[in-house]
Amino acid sequence: MSNIVDSPLLVIVISLVTLLLSAQTGVFFRKNLRPLVDDERADFAVVLTATLTLLGLIIGFSFSMVISRYDQRKNYEEEEANAIGTEYVRADLLPTADAAKVRELLRTYLDQRVRFYETREVYELSRINAHTAQLQTRLWSVVQAVASRQPTPPVALAVSGMNDVLNSQGYTQAAWWNRFPLAAWGLLVAIAVFCNLLIGYGSRRSGMVLLSALPLAVSISFFLIADISSPRQGLIRVLPQNLISLSSSLRAQ
Repeated sequence: MSNIVDSPLLVIVISLVTLLLSAQTGVFFRKNLRPLVDDERADFAVVLTATLTLLGLIIGFSFSMVISRYDQRKNYEEEEANAIGTEYVRADLLPTADAAKVRELLRTYLDQRVRFYETREVYELSRINAHTAQLQTRLWSVVQAVASRQPTPPVALAVSGMNDVLNSQGYTQAAWWNRFPLAAWGLLVAIAVFCNLLIGYGSRRSGMVLLSALPLAVSISFFLIADISSPRQGLIRVLPQNLISLSSSLRAQ
C-alpha cells in the first residue's frame, strides 16, 4: 500500500473506482437482498448522517496531519539554509587554508542539498545521499583536525556551526520520513467504503450521476492528502528556495 499512496494519481483512480463499486454494491443489496422499507428510513437517515459526519471529521483531521508535516519539511529546509550560511561565515575563524577548504566543501554540499529536494528518481536519490554522507565526513574531518591542533574558543564556534549543519540534514531526513500513517489510510478507506455502501443502499434511484457525487468528492480529498503527504511524487512539494538563494549568493561572492 505504501507504493500506492506514494502516487497521488493512482490514489484518486483506485479510490474513485472502489467507492463507485461500493455505492453500486449498496444498490445491489437494496434491490436483491433486503429492500429498505419506509418505516426504517428515518432511522437509516440518522445512521447515514452520523457516518458521513464522521467521514468528514476524519478527512479534516487527515488534512491537518499532512499539512503539519508539510510545514515541518518547509521549516527544516529554512533551518538547513541558515545553518550552512552561518557555517560558511564562521569558516573565517579557521586558518586560511582550512577555511578555503571548508567553503569549497560547503558549496558542493549545498548543491547536493538542493538536488535532494528537487530529484524525483529513487536511483538518483541514493547517489545524492551517498555523496552527501561523504561530504559530511570530509567537512567534519577538516574542523576536527583544526580543533585538535588549535583548541581555541573561535575554532570551537566553527566546530559548533558544523555540528548544526550536520544535525539539520538529519532533522530534514527525519521529517521526510514522517509520512501520513498507513493505518490512518486504512481507517479512511474503510469509513469511505461504508459510507458509500449506505448511500447506495438508501438511494431511491440507481442513477450513476447522483451516486458518483460522494465518491468523486472523497477521491479528490484522498488525492490531496496523498499529494501533500508525498514529498517527491506530489504536485505540492517543498521547493528549496532558501537553499537556492543561499547558493546564488555564495556563488556571487
